[in-house]
Amino acid sequence: MTKLVKVLKLESGSQKDASQSRRRALVAGGAGFLGSHLCERLLRDGYDVVALDNFHTGKRYNLNALQRNPSFSCIEHDIVDALPSDLQCDEIYNLACPASPPHYQADPIHTFKTSVLGSLNLLELARQNKAKIFQASTSEVYGDPFVHPQPESYFGNVNTHGPRSCYDEGKRSAETLFFDYSRTYGLDIRVARIFNTYGRRMQPDDGRVVSNFIVQALRGEDLTVYGSGQQTRSFCYADDLIEGFIRLMNAPNAPAHPVNLGNPAEFTIMELATLVVDYTNARSKIVHRPLPVDDPRQRKPDISFARANLGWEPKISLSQGLARTVEYFDT
Repeated sequence: MTKLVKVLKLESGSQKDASQSRRRALVAGGAGFLGSHLCERLLRDGYDVVALDNFHTGKRYNLNALQRNPSFSCIEHDIVDALPSDLQCDEIYNLACPASPPHYQADPIHTFKTSVLGSLNLLELARQNKAKIFQASTSEVYGDPFVHPQPESYFGNVNTHGPRSCYDEGKRSAETLFFDYSRTYGLDIRVARIFNTYGRRMQPDDGRVVSNFIVQALRGEDLTVYGSGQQTRSFCYADDLIEGFIRLMNAPNAPAHPVNLGNPAEFTIMELATLVVDYTNARSKIVHRPLPVDDPRQRKPDISFARANLGWEPKISLSQGLARTVEYFDT
């Protein structure tokens, strides 16, 4: 069921003023952690923005400040279902899928449908509107990689039937759909493979390692490290990632492959835990639990393509980003 959160005036193609300078962007998953940041950025850049969200993991309060902006509207809708037939847009960003393991594993079938059926619905909308479309893919397509760092040319090492597969394989399938639509219909597509991201508006129950550690430390609880803690991750602050989205979407020529977006600075989970304890002045101890099935041993993006072709690389260090994120959770 489609529910209008704010009255949205839609124009038919014949009614749109060809001389109108403002462009309309549709952000699927617009109430989420990254989606709400993207909506803010697009509004600052002069777009009319329509957020589309089913609010399963996205939060209405992420959009509170935006609701006062006359250029912003929101539709409550699940992209697995048919989209409103009169929806008009110039650009589409697909960020509509739970990204943390506890959330996407809670309903794995719906997670997979969101990546596949949701992508199909948005791709058809892009065809209908002759719109440029962006897919938020993931570094999870690399699985537990044998190649390190991971370039876009690496095909990955993914378990097709494990508890994480609904997300990993759903995103891989979505990439296939996007490139097939590009080859078949000439659609202008942009696909980003996102590595670990953190920052303001992460939920306390998000389930990803940065928010888990910060929440545990601020509550005076022990920090839970799965496995030895020697597995590595690369952490990108949300503002840096959104800049990467914009640069990829605005590139004059669509890359012929997905593009890695992430921070190549690599840390062990134990190093991250120590930093969080320091920044929160916590007395927390570190306790170890068994490593979950298919948890990657290492993850680091090769961002050579983004540097050379988008002029993009992260600017915010982990220390700077953690300080901002701790402040957000502590207020």
